[in-house]
This record gives sequence, C-alpha cells and structure tokens, in this order.
Amino acid sequence: MKKTNMKRFTLLALFIAIEVAVSVIPFLGYINLGFINATTLHIPVIVAGILLGKKEGALVGLVFGLTSLIKASIDPNLSSFVFSPFITIGGNSGNFISVLIAIVPRVLVGFNAGMIYEFLTKHHANDILSMSIAALVGSFTNTVLVLGGIYVFFGPAYASVVNVAYDALIGFIMSIVTGAGIMEAIAAIIIAVAVCKAGKKVISI
Repeated sequence: MKKTNMKRFTLLALFIAIEVAVSVIPFLGYINLGFINATTLHIPVIVAGILLGKKEGALVGLVFGLTSLIKASIDPNLSSFVFSPFITIGGNSGNFISVLIAIVPRVLVGFNAGMIYEFLTKHHANDILSMSIAALVGSFTNTVLVLGGIYVFFGPAYASVVNVAYDALIGFIMSIVTGAGIMEAIAAIIIAVAVCKAGKKVISI
C-alpha cells in the first residue's frame, strides 16, 4: 500500500512538473493565435485525472489555471484581459472574473476527466473507450467553459478587441470551437490513451 501511494504521489509531482515545464516552452504549452492561445496543457491534466483520480486531476488542473493567469499577465495577447485582472487591452481591463475563467475550467478539466473515467470503468465499459471519452469530455470542458465564460462575461469587450461585431461573436467563438477546439480534443484523445495505457502498467507494478 505504501509503495503504491508513493508511486501515485511521485506521478502527481511529475504531472505538476510537466505542466509547469510545458507552459514555458514556446509554441508548445501555449500557441499564440493572436485572438486567443491554443494549448496542449489540458493533456497532462486529463492524463492525471484518468490515472490518479478526479481530485489529483483537479490539482494538476489548478496548476494549468495558474500558468494561464501568469502567461496572460506577463506575455499578453488580444485576449489576455479575460484571463488576468492585471491586463488592459484596448481600454478593456480584466477583473476577478478573469481569474475564474483562467482557473475554474482548468480545475474542472481534470476533475471531469477523472469522474467520467471512474464512472465508465465502474460500469465495465471498454478501457480504451473509457479513456477516449474521458479525454474528450476533459478537452471540451476547457474549450466550452473558457469560451463560454468569455462570451458571457466579456462578450462586448472581447468582440471589440478582436474586431468582430458583437452580434457575430457567437459565430466567431464557434469557429474557434470547431477549429482549435476539435484539434485540441483529437490530440488529447490520442496522447491520453497512449500515455494512460503505459501509465496504468507502471502504477500496477
């Protein structure tokens, strides 16, 4: 039992270290699209949720959220004010809601991925299918909650900085979902399934 717990703790520390390291590698953790950052940082969060559980996934997600807040604060783009209360873009300033958008969806990425995987395995679903669905849900948790938060809380301000009419903003956001969002989900499924299959063997030794 102690050996297993030590392995889980070591893996948790490893996922946190990976999350921090990837966040500072240019064009890997955060890919600047100008109007928003695409990301790969949701993938270690999803893997942690599947391998270690929803609470541990949520913790790694918290690290993701904090790196998002820091990234937006020190290396801003057009959307950075929606992720940081310290940034003003085109007269539009971030606030406390910016912190929530940066952090809460990312915490829920790991929690939801872990919860879905746990639910499916308890009901004897195929393991690879369970991992795939958990990764899909985790990835779209990030995409939908972040973009939804931007639309609900910063819609007019965000529309103005990306030079899109407010009544066309929902279409603009949906184009991000069907573009970057789907690519992020596909990457999450492929990588998470491969890593989790190997990781489960390590944990079980």
